[in-house]
Amino acid sequence: MEQLDTKNYAKIHSIETLGTVDGPGLRFVVFFQGCHLRCKYCHNRDTWDCNKGTVVSADEIAQKVVRYKNFLLPSGGGFTATGGEPLLQIPFLITLFQKLKKENIPTAIDTSGMFNLTDDLKELLCLTDLVLLDIKHIHPKKSKDLVGFSNEKELAFAQYLSNNHIPIWIRQVIIPGITDNKEDLIALKNFVSSLKTVQNVELLPYHNLGIYKWEKLNIDYPLKGIPNATEADINRAKKILEI
Repeated sequence: MEQLDTKNYAKIHSIETLGTVDGPGLRFVVFFQGCHLRCKYCHNRDTWDCNKGTVVSADEIAQKVVRYKNFLLPSGGGFTATGGEPLLQIPFLITLFQKLKKENIPTAIDTSGMFNLTDDLKELLCLTDLVLLDIKHIHPKKSKDLVGFSNEKELAFAQYLSNNHIPIWIRQVIIPGITDNKEDLIALKNFVSSLKTVQNVELLPYHNLGIYKWEKLNIDYPLKGIPNATEADINRAKKILEI
């Protein structure tokens, strides 16, 4: 099988042409295939396998985004790469973002940030207008239990964004009994307060609507029995975080 030209081609899961939840305004959202994390609460379990997905070219995606330019820009929106984990396909994103920049289309990446700060990642971040950073868990050991990795890399990633004037939206999934501990939320508040470029903090309520994807793959869902987060859970966390 011919090896994929990773600068010009990528594997994606799906596309949402006018998304409203992955950054400001209307967004052209591409869900990239493949993820190295193993989040117990993942609602996109079908995006994990790097060997699956549809192969697309940077030209093809850029052309599709440009068709929606007159909807995206007036709304204050743009393009968002999410997943899965889009940073598993950095060379492609560099090529794509260069094309989008020529069209003055704002770019965003929704990521865990659990990567080494390599030269190609830094090059990509220079082309990125916004990072939606999913803080998996502020406590390193609890993070490893929840997603398979400790959080040192993602916290260092956040510091790099802050130090290099890259806007950040912090995201935290509130999972009852797992990510809503008061001491952990206070630690999260203190960390977020140390960052200079945070524009927004989003608390996402845990839900189990993605269980059917695990079941379809004949895989046991790890958080069976965990209740969905309620509005009261979110309000409590907001009060602790002072947002």
